[in-house]
Amino acid sequence: MSLSEHKLKEQICEIGRRLYNKGFAAANDGNITVRLNDKEILCTPTLVSKGFMKPEDICKVDYEGKQIAGTRKRTSEVLLHLVVYKNRPDVQSVVHCHPPHATAFAVAGEPIPKCVLPEVEVFLGEIPIAPYATPGDQRLPNSIAPFVKDCNTILLANHGTVSWGPNVEGAYFNTEIIDAYCRILILSKILGRVNYFSEGHNRELMEFKKRLKLDDPRLKAPDCETCGPSTFSQGYGDFIPEAFAFRPDLPLGVGGASDCECGSWSDSSAKSCSTGACPSPNGKQTQVKDMDDLVRTITDQVMAAMGGAKA
Repeated sequence: MSLSEHKLKEQICEIGRRLYNKGFAAANDGNITVRLNDKEILCTPTLVSKGFMKPEDICKVDYEGKQIAGTRKRTSEVLLHLVVYKNRPDVQSVVHCHPPHATAFAVAGEPIPKCVLPEVEVFLGEIPIAPYATPGDQRLPNSIAPFVKDCNTILLANHGTVSWGPNVEGAYFNTEIIDAYCRILILSKILGRVNYFSEGHNRELMEFKKRLKLDDPRLKAPDCETCGPSTFSQGYGDFIPEAFAFRPDLPLGVGGASDCECGSWSDSSAKSCSTGACPSPNGKQTQVKDMDDLVRTITDQVMAAMGGAKA
């Protein structure tokens, strides 16, 4: 075994400890792989906690998932990793785990809003949700295959996340970023609202991303609204999650309502903006005035009912 291979195994074990200590991989959850060359991939073993692995525990597989080295049995989810390596020659490592805040979005089937945090727009971009598939066979990798070429992190519906990068730490960092972002979104929602920045602001971030040589499918469609309908709503399959907890019905943007800071939509038909309103996922528009009237009517009815009860 070469020194470089041993070093990679040590790095896998270190990332495994981080996953376990962050609560991203409970018990024996999660798996990590690193591309060795065009024939071999290093792979974490099954039924071993990621927090307590040793270099000698790491397996080696070929590009069909067949184990070719290692005393422990390779993870059954290595097929999920292989579909990334086969479609992305630039990727050197893949991490799959269950970070709780991001996985909450995956369980809820809630699209992660765009145009909220600059760092997420630059380093992750839009995060698709792959449809649910039972782990352990080719169905799970098939569920992410349509998205792999256009992102570096995917939510697995009712399952967890998978992310990748130029090295094992980079793949892990994408996991850490998405979970931190989802935690911030949940906390902001508890406070009462999420403010979106404007389309203009996000186009500035896309230019910055271009200078960093970071890819984003939105850069390939200059006429597309970068804060608008989901990039992954057309041509990626029939599974199109619709927003529920983070519906962008009201323009609560930091750049002014006239820019229509609507966040992200899952319905590709919701593309137009108008003063005082933003498209909702079902393509309809909710006027601010209409919402105020609705709240006032409900309040009046509640008060009237309380008055009747006292009488």
